[in-house]
Amino acid sequence: MSRFLTPHAAQLSSTVPFTGPEALERRTGISFRARLGANESLFGPSPRAVAAMREAAAGAWMYGDPENHDLKQALAAHHGVTPGHIAVGPGIDGLLGLVCRLTLEPGMPVVTSLGAYPTFNFHVAGYGGALTRVPYKGDHEDPEALVSEAKSLAARLVYLANPDNPMGSHHPAQVIEDMVANLPDTALLILDEAYADLAPESSVPVIPAEHPQVIRMRTFSKGYALAGARVGYAITNPDLALAFDKVRDHFGMSRISQAGALAALRDQDWLRSVKDRTVAARARLSAIAVSNGLVPLPSATNFVTIDCGRDGDYARKLLAELGRLGVFIRMPGVAPLDRCIRISLGDDRTLDILEETLPLALKAAG
Repeated sequence: MSRFLTPHAAQLSSTVPFTGPEALERRTGISFRARLGANESLFGPSPRAVAAMREAAAGAWMYGDPENHDLKQALAAHHGVTPGHIAVGPGIDGLLGLVCRLTLEPGMPVVTSLGAYPTFNFHVAGYGGALTRVPYKGDHEDPEALVSEAKSLAARLVYLANPDNPMGSHHPAQVIEDMVANLPDTALLILDEAYADLAPESSVPVIPAEHPQVIRMRTFSKGYALAGARVGYAITNPDLALAFDKVRDHFGMSRISQAGALAALRDQDWLRSVKDRTVAARARLSAIAVSNGLVPLPSATNFVTIDCGRDGDYARKLLAELGRLGVFIRMPGVAPLDRCIRISLGDDRTLDILEETLPLALKAAG
């Protein structure tokens, strides 16, 4: 280990929260026929976004606007807030790291759910936070338990995703609004709404943008299908939004990404069409699961989590068998959630491949 690392950095494991499909292909020598593990949108981005990025590529010799001015203006108008309420960054993952950098000192308590999105945990560990994980309640994160633990620990950060990854479940808006009303004074709630563009409107809470204890995270990766462009944004009070400028990479957003996100935001008809196709694909994927004796869980996202009815070892076997047949999927990482597999939605061609291979994988898994 390099002698130049801090003691804290030296003791961290050199791992990333996810193994990408490209790494799996290199490791196994098997090329995936169906890429259904990363919750990407196989429906693709708006043609207007593609055209804007193609045009912007000719100017890639220039840095992107370090203030993200045009995109912030458009996002503010879209959400009915001021540009001062918006912070733009390289996906929600990048913004989570910036929040941890801004708010955590070694040993500060942080509360999340056991089995929830692991990249948040990765950043908390990187900045020395003391992470407490609260069990899910059934297939949902448990807002009451998260608030209770935050009060008990005087937590600095509380993380909740609604809709949830990896289970696909969601809480009604009122549940989240009640959670916000009961936060302890010590805590900042990170409300990860990566899938909000695809969720029922009844799941999106009404929270004043001025609220001093809430930061909402949104992304262009899911509904807008720009996962590879890495564009996320936060909606929060102006003091906290401005604080991102203290630590962010001011040239971290490329001109191409900025142009693509701005064009995608302006094409709400495309987003509506993606929502319609998402609903249809959820229904078909759920039907494929049922026809194979599995139980699809209700989903408000661009994936369906499927209860395999046994334990985590069995689910891991099924995941591995699908991988051998060229189908990339993922699954929750901890019990009891790991009785499930998680399959992203796809177009008809991709779901045809899943329909063909799932019975074979089930048979091989025993």
